[in-house]
Amino acid sequence: MSDTPRIRFSHFVEQFPELSLPITLGEDTVRRISKETPPLPTRMIDQFLIPIEPTQVNEEFTEFVACLRLPEADNYVGIVYWRADLAQYHYTLVTLNPKTEEVIDRLILAGTSYDGAELTQTTAAITEALMIYQVSGQGQGGQKFDYQASASTARRFQIADSGRIIEL
Repeated sequence: MSDTPRIRFSHFVEQFPELSLPITLGEDTVRRISKETPPLPTRMIDQFLIPIEPTQVNEEFTEFVACLRLPEADNYVGIVYWRADLAQYHYTLVTLNPKTEEVIDRLILAGTSYDGAELTQTTAAITEALMIYQVSGQGQGGQKFDYQASASTARRFQIADSGRIIEL
């Protein structure tokens, strides 16, 4: 067991900038944000992000960026982070209980993934009223991406006062 002291939850949350809403999360958003936001320390990633990730993290090929913190709420803390792995990256929204530090809800907002045959791209917008609008499209990979509008899907979510993310 390590003698390294535990990082305070409030210090972790402070790493996420308070950006003004509305905001759109797309392909280039992380570049703009990462110019202004220092990298998350490895200890913070290990203590707070890796335990809430549903898939294994390969430290050699995985990168995390603290993107934004939602406006202050009574019952939850909302953060958005970017995770990049080989052939995919995603923006993930997590709502956490500020007292217990436990996950209330989690949603992959936007990103890109490629499975060798099909490329899926998703863009999301978060409004001032904490509505989330998400559009996904798929296309065949290869030398030229062949996007088909008919294969697009749109979804809407809202963050409830409890911190739950509800699909509308």
